[in-house]
Amino acid sequence: MVLDELGTPVVLAPMAGGPSTPELAAAVSEAGGLGFVAAGYLPAGELAARIKSTRALTTRPFGVNLFYPSEPSPTARFSPYIEELSRDYPVGDAKHDTDDWDAKLDLLIAEPVAVVSSTFGCPTASEIARLHAVGSEVWVTVTSVAEARQAVAAGADVLVAQGAEAGGHRGTFIDDPADDLADPLGVLALVQLLRAAVEVPIVAAGGLATGAAVAAALAAGASAAQVGTAFLRCPEAGTAPFMRAAIAADTPTMLTRAFTGRRARGLRNRFMVEHLDAPAAYPEIHYATGPLRAAARTAGNAEEVNLWAGQAHSLAPELPAGELVRKLTADAKIALERALSLRIQGY
Repeated sequence: MVLDELGTPVVLAPMAGGPSTPELAAAVSEAGGLGFVAAGYLPAGELAARIKSTRALTTRPFGVNLFYPSEPSPTARFSPYIEELSRDYPVGDAKHDTDDWDAKLDLLIAEPVAVVSSTFGCPTASEIARLHAVGSEVWVTVTSVAEARQAVAAGADVLVAQGAEAGGHRGTFIDDPADDLADPLGVLALVQLLRAAVEVPIVAAGGLATGAAVAAALAAGASAAQVGTAFLRCPEAGTAPFMRAAIAADTPTMLTRAFTGRRARGLRNRFMVEHLDAPAAYPEIHYATGPLRAAARTAGNAEEVNLWAGQAHSLAPELPAGELVRKLTADAKIALERALSLRIQGY
């Protein structure tokens, strides 16, 4: 299993939409962790180019993350929202697509990587079997025990337990507004529940920005920690300059559907606050808001663009990715040794 071969229990979170680069994935793998190439929003041809670039930078294992396709949303659900936005912002076509799922899966069968992970849903048993047949492990992002059991039944090798603290999109299989009434599970609670429910290894994700947090996840039963926001200020990341500055500030985060039609955690800004009732309609709203987000990025306007980040974002250091992996590893070891020492002393 790939997790057993790593030099450190640090996994790079696949951050689609800009921050993910071959350089970042390779640097994490070269430092002994597991780098990931984010395939979300990329056509299969571009993904192939990024995989090739990553292989040119490292001979170590790395993974590719895919977005599992969502069902089309009824037009009546999102059209009033898009009409409202169009009065003040440039908007695009609210289209539905599968994010090139079939073509990307075929690519990964032809050009296997060590790990293929999925977000927003679980591949079918037959799709997982195809990936297993070419030697790839399959990891599935889950947010509940029910999703975990579904993934294990389909043949998943590893579960990525995404806690509510995580930045970016919630990895829920179905984004149901009715579930908003329930508190989403934090990462440590989720890891404990999954550890009691399933037998496969667990990778913890969500708000893990320091070595001490990595140690806590390992102590709770995870085999590794997936870290994303903490890498956003690394020079290898494709993070926009104004986003790098925003990450370092002590800005609160919140969950929103305003930008994409799927719940995601980001730095709270005016657009999110003004559209608290945005409907659940992904990827239709994602495509519709593309022009307004692009305009805000060009202008460096942090109030009208999605700034995905986890709850511990202000702790993200400005370090090369390899150095950050080594720091997380060393600090985790110190934290675990300190916890054990306190236990021995009777505290």
